[in-house]
Amino acid sequence: MIKNIAILGSTGSIGRNVLDVVRQFPGRFRVVGLAAGNNIGLLREQLDAFNPLLVSVADERLAAQLAADLPAAWQGRVAAGVEGNKQVATLAEATTVVSAIVGAAGLAPTMAAIEAGKNVALANKETLVMAGELVMEAARRRGVSLLPIDSEHSAIAQALGAGRREDVAKLVLTASGGPFRTRSAAEMWQVTPAEALAHPNWVMGRKISIDSATLMNKGLEVIEARWLFDIPVEKIEVLVHPQSIVHSMVEYIDGSVVAQMGIPDMRVPIGYALSYPERLRLSLPRLNLCKSRELSFHPPDFTAFPALKLAYQACKRGGTLPAVLNAANEVAVESFLNGKIRFPEIALVAAETVSRLPRREAADLTAVMEADLAARVQAESIVEALGIKARQRRGEEDACPALPPRFDSIFRQLSES
Repeated sequence: MIKNIAILGSTGSIGRNVLDVVRQFPGRFRVVGLAAGNNIGLLREQLDAFNPLLVSVADERLAAQLAADLPAAWQGRVAAGVEGNKQVATLAEATTVVSAIVGAAGLAPTMAAIEAGKNVALANKETLVMAGELVMEAARRRGVSLLPIDSEHSAIAQALGAGRREDVAKLVLTASGGPFRTRSAAEMWQVTPAEALAHPNWVMGRKISIDSATLMNKGLEVIEARWLFDIPVEKIEVLVHPQSIVHSMVEYIDGSVVAQMGIPDMRVPIGYALSYPERLRLSLPRLNLCKSRELSFHPPDFTAFPALKLAYQACKRGGTLPAVLNAANEVAVESFLNGKIRFPEIALVAAETVSRLPRREAADLTAVMEADLAARVQAESIVEALGIKARQRRGEEDACPALPPRFDSIFRQLSES
């Protein structure tokens, strides 16, 4: 039986990998909807290859530009913006929606897909970071499944098949450590965007590459795992595993540890999510443990990577704070890529934003989105203030302010509140 899928974020890294898997199995999957952003050149190629029923782009201008380049048969099949994404997500013909839009923009269409009764293959971790309780409640109410595409969460889902949920002692998420795992906190001030984008093991988009370099990505995955697997954050551990062979583990109460291993290629968890409970015979290299030789693990350095600690604390406090953290981080990452702030200031912007905004109950999506907006405004003002300080610092011998004490102050404030 052919499975009809709609892809949110088709021109991004995950979206392109999803389509690569689909190409390998033309008799298994049919692409009925595609939602992209601004890359209409690549989208045009995807439309020629898969001929979906509906497509959406970032805005009306791009929609008009794309429609003018398409045959008459495409009349009425090009949508735009947030509503366009929702139309693709709720397309009647789709049974599974791949949620791969980057950032907070993925929340609304993913929730729309769930409410429309679609199963979701989830790559957009921000959906659960921002509104985990609301999303999981909606999935239960509508009777739909959320199958993770993140390699770590896919690994956890597979390892959980080895035992009962009530026998789980803890989840262990592995992290490559990114390109700077051996650098000290002081050395982080010299990091350039080009260096931060060069991940040693994975090929990813720009935003997630920076998140991996700061370990914020792992912090967001901790929050995602808390909701996806309904487990207290205190039972979720992160270990740095530079080889990226063990994608994550589950420890059971008898001391058994079940790990899922494989090559670092996103098409493996994508294939598992699309075909579950079956597995696809993917045309990929096989894991050769003899060549891998060494598998090492060590705890993360919270001093050099304070973003991970911040994510744990935001998760523990809950409410709208994870949404605040996510929004502030998105602003900070973009600011770093644009040269407005330095690498360690990504975490500082996020920490300052979380410390300044009150925790509120995430009662509904309106409350979550209001927190998201407030955090972006606050983060932008912090970025601007850091820019002013940087201009004042120019020419001074010591260009690296002593920020660790400020982090300590923020962490104490979050712990005590």
